[in-house]
Amino acid sequence: MDVTRRAFIGTGLAAAAGCSTFQSAAVRPQPEFMWAILLHFGVNIQSDIPVEKWGKYQGDDIKLMTAADHVRFDEGVFDRITDRMVAKGLNTIVIDLEEALYYPSHPELAVKGTWSVERFRRKLEQLRTKGLEPIPKLNFSTTHDIWLKDYHKMVSTPKYYQVCADVIADVIETFDTPRYFHIGFDEETAKHQQSHSIAIVRQGDLWWHDFLFIVKEVEKRGVRAWCWSDKIWHAKDEFLKRMPKSVLQSNWYYGLSEIDLDKPQNRKAYGNAYVWLDEAGFDQVPTGSNWSTPENMAATAKFIKKTCAPDNIQGFLAAPWVKTLPQFEKLHEEQVDQIAAARSLYSSRAEP
Repeated sequence: MDVTRRAFIGTGLAAAAGCSTFQSAAVRPQPEFMWAILLHFGVNIQSDIPVEKWGKYQGDDIKLMTAADHVRFDEGVFDRITDRMVAKGLNTIVIDLEEALYYPSHPELAVKGTWSVERFRRKLEQLRTKGLEPIPKLNFSTTHDIWLKDYHKMVSTPKYYQVCADVIADVIETFDTPRYFHIGFDEETAKHQQSHSIAIVRQGDLWWHDFLFIVKEVEKRGVRAWCWSDKIWHAKDEFLKRMPKSVLQSNWYYGLSEIDLDKPQNRKAYGNAYVWLDEAGFDQVPTGSNWSTPENMAATAKFIKKTCAPDNIQGFLAAPWVKTLPQFEKLHEEQVDQIAAARSLYSSRAEP
């Protein structure tokens, strides 16, 4: 189901955005097929209290997994990574915003060092001039919404809905109505909040109500919502029944065993989700990472090429899941190179 920007506008969902915005957007880089990297501008998306260990984070870097009252972002690293992206043929950058961007409707969400709208818009124009399409991301999963500060504990209340709607509007205006808005919504379970001071989990109808509320707030402003798809892992039938086809999907899997084409018996929900989404006709942007292994991105491209219809694949996303800081720059560089290599594999006419 290939919902292009023109077709999406034609559905009427874009009416609220106004024609002038789309006319000005026509001169921007809008690749038909995304080769994208997720980079972190804001990082208050993990725990609200100190943690003792977290994946590959070691020593003082473990502190980065705890929400802070200041921005933790290096602009020089960001600029060098995006330059490398362009040099390697990538065309899209998904920017995790959170506490690092100023929201005019809710200045109380700012921290020390939060960027003004004017400064951030200049950075967006630099990215577009380079040939990169910037896509905003805010994670509204209760596991990853520490950036909402006190509103994180007001989930599913009138105040919460208003704040979410307000910041969505702020971001869409700051980005001058982007094609997509990544809304997160992954890992909303008690298990994923074991390191938090409080676990807040929506389930059943309430999860869907809030998810669809966020989708509506994005779509009514002429932007297509994009989400993580891991909800399907444990509730396949419900997901396929209730998830709107208008929402762009990103299943994610960072290992190798479940996408090993030579060992289909190893495939469980994580790998099968790509196939389930494809068979149901969802547009998707498969997501890999070098978090677990440097070989994942190439393996993902090979798997998708073999198992999914090309018309349903809108691009690929690489998510390194390390901060945009000097100590992680090498990992970022490697991730850029890995998705560039995956691009060559996927684009090749020959069978992988």
